Amino acid sequence: MDDTSRDEGSNTIRILVATDCHLGYMEKDEVRRHDSFQAFEEICSIAEKKQVDFVLLGGDLFHENKPSRATLVKAIEILRRYCLNDQPVQFQVVSDQTVNFANLFGHVNYEDPHFNVGLPVFSIHGNHDDPAGVDNLSAVDILSACNLVNYFGKMDLGGSGVGQIALHPILIRKGLTSVALYGLGNIRDERLNRMFQTPHAVQWMRPEAQEGCQVSDWFNILVLHQNRVKANPKNAINEHFLPRFLDFIVWGHEHECLVDPQEVPGMGFHITQPGSSVATSLIEGESKQKHVLLLEIKGNQYRPTKIPLNSVRPFEYTEVVLKDEPDIDPNDHSSILEHLDKVVKKLIERSSQKANNGSVVKLPLVRVKVDYSGFMTINPQRFGQKYVGKVANPQDILIFSKSSNKFGKEAKFDDSERLRPEELNQQNIEALVAESNLKMEVLPVSDLDVALHNFVNKDEKLAFYSCVQYNLEETRSKIARDSDPVKFEEDDIILKVGECLEERVKQRTERNKDDQPFSFSGQSLEDIRGKSTGVGSAVSFSDDEDASMPSASKSTAGKGRKESSQSFRSSREASEVARGRGRGRGRGRASNSLKQTTLDASLGFRQSQRSASDDDKTVQAKGRKRAAPRGRSRGSATAAKRGRKPDSSSSSLQRMLMDVNEDDDDDDDDITKKENKPRPRATRNYGALRR
Repeated sequence: MDDTSRDEGSNTIRILVATDCHLGYMEKDEVRRHDSFQAFEEICSIAEKKQVDFVLLGGDLFHENKPSRATLVKAIEILRRYCLNDQPVQFQVVSDQTVNFANLFGHVNYEDPHFNVGLPVFSIHGNHDDPAGVDNLSAVDILSACNLVNYFGKMDLGGSGVGQIALHPILIRKGLTSVALYGLGNIRDERLNRMFQTPHAVQWMRPEAQEGCQVSDWFNILVLHQNRVKANPKNAINEHFLPRFLDFIVWGHEHECLVDPQEVPGMGFHITQPGSSVATSLIEGESKQKHVLLLEIKGNQYRPTKIPLNSVRPFEYTEVVLKDEPDIDPNDHSSILEHLDKVVKKLIERSSQKANNGSVVKLPLVRVKVDYSGFMTINPQRFGQKYVGKVANPQDILIFSKSSNKFGKEAKFDDSERLRPEELNQQNIEALVAESNLKMEVLPVSDLDVALHNFVNKDEKLAFYSCVQYNLEETRSKIARDSDPVKFEEDDIILKVGECLEERVKQRTERNKDDQPFSFSGQSLEDIRGKSTGVGSAVSFSDDEDASMPSASKSTAGKGRKESSQSFRSSREASEVARGRGRGRGRGRASNSLKQTTLDASLGFRQSQRSASDDDKTVQAKGRKRAAPRGRSRGSATAAKRGRKPDSSSSSLQRMLMDVNEDDDDDDDDITKKENKPRPRATRNYGALRR
């Protein structure tokens, strides 16, 4: 009996799956500041107790793109406490790790001879901790550099148009069980949606058949972090975009716990949605019991076991429709208060009854959604003062809403709010400019929109400064190339500036909105002037605003990664590199070699027949509706006749134009050559299993 169980354990891969830990959430709140860390520590303790082979995280490990020092220190302390030990790692990573892990070291962390890693952690990035900045780095890169987390699924969105990505699996073996682990870090949903519908934009690399190891022997897992709700099909990923050869999918980003695997009709794979381990939005979807998933794989079969998290703060949610309550008088303010007091007290009692199971008693989170149609509202802050010390969120217990007559639209709004809690109803700059009927003369509206996104979401304080400086430099170079600035008059310069703006707006609209060919992340004026003045000369965006220009498609974050033309090495070269690398305690060696082949997502029956050119026509048609810049540039021909004198700004602009070096033309020729240079195409042979 013991030999049978031992044999089963040697051929079974045990994985603990969790997503959306959001470390550092509410770190300035005295009551809730430790919630995310306590839940994450419980996850690690469950992994240690269940003796899993590794922990798999589905993104949003951190709540902020730039976590504080306190959050980073606590995260490192937890990982160091549970991950560094003398326990043997019983599985092997047999794929080309220089392609799997985009860091300087290029190998899985437990193979480092200087670290005793007994519990490996594999993680992708989410939309909260996605790579950003000039170096395209994520907070997960810090943990990867500390050798505590194996960071994978970081894509370099190269190619033209919407971009091109290739998913290289981490090939894991334990006994007779083989797992191909695919990872796809968060990409803006609209862009990834277009990539799935563009031929050859998404390539899936699969291991080739070898003697004793067929393609069907691999158990294929995909980890991704995208919207799943179909409120807006363009801003979510449809399960039918994914290839049929996948067996199991871990879906991050959605906070509602749907941990039980669900089969997708007609696709053949199952999806699990573990949800978040800490409630970041007080909505109904987050009030369910939080779980993690223990996934046991043997051969081509798996066994899921959901494990509840007991350290999560209790959360009670209910909805109240005031017009359906008979004991409330619409004209009596006190009757409304009395009824809502009863509702809140019942929720607190229900939470205390659930906490009698021996777990640590915590102040509960309470949320009451009140439909006040036909009634007056009350002050939520004043109402919550009496519950200070009784609930964890006294300031926002109540939230008021009105029912809509359009039931269909109301239902869609509720579903979107329930399943995508962190999405806010934000208004972009384009809408504000259209409402105010403003006339932009120098800066394109789309550039300001991207700068606002980087300033708010990426905490890039120089986003607007770099946006203005880049456009001024681009306008100045354009005018200097077209005409002699010495012969310019004020009105000619103003007219030329308007023409430059029209040309830039047309270029932006012909591209995708996300495919801006420049970056606002930390660029100074000196950095911009030191580079070529062409459109594609600056550094690319992060994954939300990645560039489509060839010169901007290289990411500087993957220092240990080879160039795209070198990453698809032959089997002989890969095996030689693998033999020359030192490793800790003799782990992870493979006895045979495998190649991997490409499976284009465009070859499936779900591929849309719409070509990229149709999308460009649609975008271009939308761009024609935008009004051309007017104002001073339209009436510039008659301005001089009215005797208007040139001001100091025009003279300073002339002096700035005269300072242009004659080398700008040479730089533009270099940029043109870079843009016309064909990108190296990926071969169908990917890497090799290391000997």
